[in-house]
Amino acid sequence: MNERRFRLIGIPVLSFLITLLTVPLPGFKADLTFLISWGISLYFTTALWLGNRALWAWLLGRLPHVSQTSRRLSALIVLSILFTALATVLLRVPLRVLLPAYFPFRWSAELFAISFNFLPTLLVNTLYESIYFFEQWEANLRRADHLAQARTQAQLDALAQQLDPHFLFNSLNTLAALIEPANDDAQHYVEGLADVYRYVLLSRERPTVPLAEELAFVRTYMALQKVRFRDNVLVHYDIDEVALARRVAPLSVQLLVENALKHNEASRARPLHLRLVAEAASLRVENTWQPRAAGLAPGTGTGLANVRQRYALLGAHPPVAVAQADGLFTVTLPLLPSA
Repeated sequence: MNERRFRLIGIPVLSFLITLLTVPLPGFKADLTFLISWGISLYFTTALWLGNRALWAWLLGRLPHVSQTSRRLSALIVLSILFTALATVLLRVPLRVLLPAYFPFRWSAELFAISFNFLPTLLVNTLYESIYFFEQWEANLRRADHLAQARTQAQLDALAQQLDPHFLFNSLNTLAALIEPANDDAQHYVEGLADVYRYVLLSRERPTVPLAEELAFVRTYMALQKVRFRDNVLVHYDIDEVALARRVAPLSVQLLVENALKHNEASRARPLHLRLVAEAASLRVENTWQPRAAGLAPGTGTGLANVRQRYALLGAHPPVAVAQADGLFTVTLPLLPSA
């Protein structure tokens, strides 16, 4: 919506219609009385339109989600009533000075003016809410379409470039059966690797998974990595129980952990510290910023870009945030509402 054009056209048109309703003239003759009445109507309409629009925009910035619509509308009704009543009284003050015969100070006249101004206020707020609802509906359709396309493309890429996960998963189970029973470390490692692929298989068809499932997968993944890195990688989990029921894009947290291992030095002299912090509305993955001269694999930035795109398509708010400061590299994922 071109909001500026909407105001430039809507305010004069609405004030003109109000004037026609309140000052009917045979044949709509534009005499001096009509023009003065239109000017007064334009004066009130402009102030009330812009004021209520500012209230609506302020509330929308604080309660933007569909789930918050009822709270936003309730607050908008209360604030609009208060603003319209106060603005009507104040706007009539200069008119009582300029046109005292037409704007005498009487409580009945003030209450009538306030009641009358509630009608255009209701119309303006309804228009803005309706336009916003329609735009959100269109955006959700586009987002669902893009998400479906991205999921289809990811599946095609997996088929074209990767070994069939079912084959690898079954092979790992067979390998576990062949390992000597006394070799507990090897048994646990293969079982952990099988759990990793089981999670990949189960989650790849789902747009989101509970944070509890994703973190259990990350713990298994890190247990496998610890066999390789040992005490060169230190992981700390600070998880709020309330956050576990919220949802994340599958494999997104694991990808952030993998990126930290891939692009940073992890040695006995410089151990890599990883910290996962889950709060009520976000998950933060922090690692000490100690980039190696050459990563385990060339860094293209596509992994983090993919995470950002997936969360954008899922309608996450606020978006994925990336920061580097005070020797830390931090990625913050918004936690999505539980199903």
